[in-house]
Amino acid sequence: MKNQYLWPIIAITSLCVTVILIVGFGWVVKDMMMPASTHAEVNKVPKEVTNETILEKASEINIVALGDSLTKGTGDPSGKGYVLRLVDGLKTKSDKPVKLINNLAVNGMKASELSERLTSDSGYQYAIRQANLIVFSIGGNDLFLSARTKFANRKLSDVNVDELTEDFDKAIGHYREVAKKLHDLNPTATIVYMGLYNPFYDIPGLRDASLKMQGWNNDVYETIYEYPNMLMVPTFDLFEGRIMDYLSSDHFHPNDRGYEVIASRMLESLK
Repeated sequence: MKNQYLWPIIAITSLCVTVILIVGFGWVVKDMMMPASTHAEVNKVPKEVTNETILEKASEINIVALGDSLTKGTGDPSGKGYVLRLVDGLKTKSDKPVKLINNLAVNGMKASELSERLTSDSGYQYAIRQANLIVFSIGGNDLFLSARTKFANRKLSDVNVDELTEDFDKAIGHYREVAKKLHDLNPTATIVYMGLYNPFYDIPGLRDASLKMQGWNNDVYETIYEYPNMLMVPTFDLFEGRIMDYLSSDHFHPNDRGYEVIASRMLESLK
């Protein structure tokens, strides 16, 4: 009689153990395929920017331009540069009043100088606070023009790329200061930065400067991404391969056609 009951008990016990093992194995596989750390990464997913564009939310568009000679329009015989072309484009594209409050760009300005102006110049600060669209360019003088002065007695084709852009790290640090100060002065304005291009693309030995420019633009983008109302308009691809079409005779600044393509892309970014 004992054997009559013993075998069913053993069979049931074995079945229960088997089920427990299967369930346990399933949890092990789940932990291997979906470890707990995966869930911890959810908060690191980039946030989605959902703010309306300047053309959608503003009753009027008030523009301030800042930075260096690229924003001033140097190299354009008409003097319009990309800023006045952008203003004209916005007037055509939008049914709202468009006003250029001021173009405060200065030939030769560096990122460190713009950062200082944003801290100490009350005129700059006032103008920035009045705008709901801020456009600016900075960095070219930090990376290139200081080197051109330093190596004035040498042909550019004889200059090493690393020499030409040796102030890169210092310049990007100053750029980060500029971005933060602009945001602090006017956190609701749409702020548009004109990305850099390589004006020496056609010079043997300096095409590698394009890699430096890509590095600069990448670092700028990472900085801008921290501020939801900022964006960068790339120009690198517009000029590469078309340097002679879009550069002025100084081989650094855009000509009228160069500024036209910059303004068109900037206008497109503000849809």
